Amino acid sequence: MSVGTSESYDVVIIGSGVGGGAVAITLAGSGARILILERGERLPREAENWSPQAVFAEQRYRTRETWYDGNGKPFRPGQFYFVGGHTKVYGTAMFRFRERDFEGVEHAEGKTMPWPVRYADLEPWYGKAETLFGVHGQAGDDPTEPPRSAPYPHAPIPHEPIIGKAFERMRALGLHPFHMPSAVDLHPGGTCIRCGTCDAFPCRVGAKGDAETRLIDPALKHPNVTLQTGSEVTRLIADERGKRIVAAQYRRDGKVLSVSARLFVLSAGAINSAALLLRSADARNPRGLANSSGVVGRYYMNHNCTGIMALTPFDVNATRFPKTLSVNDFYFASSASEKPLGNLQLLGKIQEPMLRGALPRTPKWLRTWLARHSVDWYVMSEDLAQRDSEVRVRSDGAIELRWKRSNLRAHRRFVDVAKKLLKDIGFPIVLSQPFGTDTPSHQCGTARFGADPAASALDPYCRSWDHDNLYVVDASFFPSSAALNPALTIAAQALRVGSHLRARLREF
Repeated sequence: MSVGTSESYDVVIIGSGVGGGAVAITLAGSGARILILERGERLPREAENWSPQAVFAEQRYRTRETWYDGNGKPFRPGQFYFVGGHTKVYGTAMFRFRERDFEGVEHAEGKTMPWPVRYADLEPWYGKAETLFGVHGQAGDDPTEPPRSAPYPHAPIPHEPIIGKAFERMRALGLHPFHMPSAVDLHPGGTCIRCGTCDAFPCRVGAKGDAETRLIDPALKHPNVTLQTGSEVTRLIADERGKRIVAAQYRRDGKVLSVSARLFVLSAGAINSAALLLRSADARNPRGLANSSGVVGRYYMNHNCTGIMALTPFDVNATRFPKTLSVNDFYFASSASEKPLGNLQLLGKIQEPMLRGALPRTPKWLRTWLARHSVDWYVMSEDLAQRDSEVRVRSDGAIELRWKRSNLRAHRRFVDVAKKLLKDIGFPIVLSQPFGTDTPSHQCGTARFGADPAASALDPYCRSWDHDNLYVVDASFFPSSAALNPALTIAAQALRVGSHLRARLREF
């Protein structure tokens, strides 16, 4: 198939999620001609957005592509290709990583790799990201909380009755529950109607603080920024020396096209960004682009996560927006463990269709009863970086995800601790279900940044050590996963990188 050539831009950004969106909004108004290439389309606002049947049972918005696990078993991944990326269905959690997360933490199964930046380097950018996303929160309640130079943009979201009762009972046990930082337009004058479908659902009224509404759309108000959807980038092309990227090849409307630029920002998500770099191998870069160190595709991490249903047999849980409470008392060493266990937070409200995959043989009436009487929790522990935990590209072009999970003993310990805690605060029946490989919602680590070109793919500003005009700005750059949702940290670093690029645009 022949390759057509489209016009040239100053900057091409591949992907419209948090990383690409934050770079775009920082470069908006700079005068540089910017093209954002997104493989998906706008996610339509429709009745199905809030339908558990459509979203979970029918998997209406999930990609239909096939990936393979390390045993060669095919699966349909939990990937969502739309403008705004995975934030279109995320649960609005916007945590700052803890100071020690950047310095290397000793876990039961090993020590995490220190970051080439420290919390202080990202702190002002965390604040800017919280403002852009409209984060609700309250400082001072979490004992692991890092210092901050400004308050949250919005007051914390109040707990609904059953969540407030759990909050007070945890405090009575000597714990320090706190209001979970959340990016949702739920304040006087805001657009949120507390519909009850936020976590894992698209927002029909645009109230979720996602990358489309908070980054891409504001960037597009500037005449120098263009968004082109339905454009799946399949290859980056380097010059004859292999040192500069000169073009991105992509498929659109059945055609293979190519666009050139002075600067390329890759923000396709940790798995797809790694796969694209590997697919772009050439004579000068036989192991793939940005991969002289051999780390691209390796050190894949995705958190160890378990869902817990804490049942209230005699009370129906009518909570509409439950994601208001989190606990970090077990994040580092605690009375429950000498080593870190992780973060406990609430899930969105589970409904019957959401249980069909986990409980296929359970009668519908019982699944309905369980959903009506449950308060739903999310137990998250750090997944440690392993070199042979990797993303590969098969000979047929498909992605092979060889996730080598780690730190599982600590995670199982944490699940036991969390289940006992929930029973202690008044939930007599507690059920749990771990998340699997097909849910890569916290994917990270496949093109780690660092200070040593021999051991990392990117420098501290996410520039490829191998290519002067290529930046990789999504969770690929994480050298460790911490045990908190990654979106705000991606945004903070992306704003930092965007500011760095804006000051250097004439150099490319």
